[in-house]
Amino acid sequence: QVQLVESGGGLVQAGGSLRLSCAASGRTFNNYYMGWFRQAPGKEREFVAGIGWSGGTTDYADSVKGRFTCSRDNAKSTVYLQMNSLKPEDTAVYYCAAKLWANSRYYEYSYNYWGQGTQVTVSS
Repeated sequence: QVQLVESGGGLVQAGGSLRLSCAASGRTFNNYYMGWFRQAPGKEREFVAGIGWSGGTTDYADSVKGRFTCSRDNAKSTVYLQMNSLKPEDTAVYYCAAKLWANSRYYEYSYNYWGQGTQVTVSS
């Protein structure tokens, strides 16, 4: 089992920044590919960003490329999502998730463990 706890969400004005954290406990953190997803009201949950076990590989949705940066600190069993130049359309509940293999990493069904989510609200 892997337990995931997100933090760092909040209310920010458009153009501002937030950094989300996801702390993991349980099984060996650096065995897992870590993903960030988000779900806006009335919409399906979507892939935002992800990072391989070593941190050497990152993936981003087109909508956040150049604005969001995903990183991890395996010594702290924590993954981060730095969000800059935030837009009102980034408003959503953000979730981190873990999976053993990087295949199908854009699809939520492939993830084994999920956090409870943290709300990000961007005002215009």
